[in-house]
Amino acid sequence: MSIASNLNTIKASLPENVTLVAVSKTKPVSDLMQAYDAGQRIFGENKIQEMVDKYEQMPKDIQWHMIGHVQSNKVKFMAPFVSLIHGVDSLKLLQEINKQAVKNNRVIDCLLQIHIAEEETKFGLDENELNELLSSSEFKEMKNIRILGLMGMATFTEDQNQIKKEFTHLKSIFDSIEKLKIENGNLNTISMGMSGDYQLAITCGSNMVRIGSSIFGGR
Repeated sequence: MSIASNLNTIKASLPENVTLVAVSKTKPVSDLMQAYDAGQRIFGENKIQEMVDKYEQMPKDIQWHMIGHVQSNKVKFMAPFVSLIHGVDSLKLLQEINKQAVKNNRVIDCLLQIHIAEEETKFGLDENELNELLSSSEFKEMKNIRILGLMGMATFTEDQNQIKKEFTHLKSIFDSIEKLKIENGNLNTISMGMSGDYQLAITCGSNMVRIGSSIFGGR
């Protein structure tokens, strides 16, 4: 199957309210252009330098999503163009994004990453840290970021019940903060689900899925 036909098959399976992020990390620009030519405009990368290189080579109507763990000292490289940063997992990182957004005279959209998996290796805030961040005076002072919602990664396991439990947990956290009136927020996005579990994620309330290998093939 070609990249274009893989993409079209997945798009046809998605409900209208679900946004597809094509995870293009490690793939060459030629592969990304096949997806672009088939109509895809949102691409997800997990390394800032690789995303910058592709941004410079590719059409400018693409929305670039940073889906990997972000180091504060690299934020400045993507601040001029990044469309959405998925993996925001600390107040310190958010402050750096806000600072670089000010320098670029723009507002940068972010998702707060929540730790829902059993694996300690995955990044993210727990519920208490999330609530502390959202209620902090430092957060309220940031005018150049906008929180669109939450992102989470389930445990890497074959156990569908485990994955479902974690996705449902993220949705319940989202529901609890959705009621908060966050001045620098517009809470409408739950980014969860990848190639192996995106259909389950959608049934659990996801409206943004990050799909790579099912489009571009294995890495």
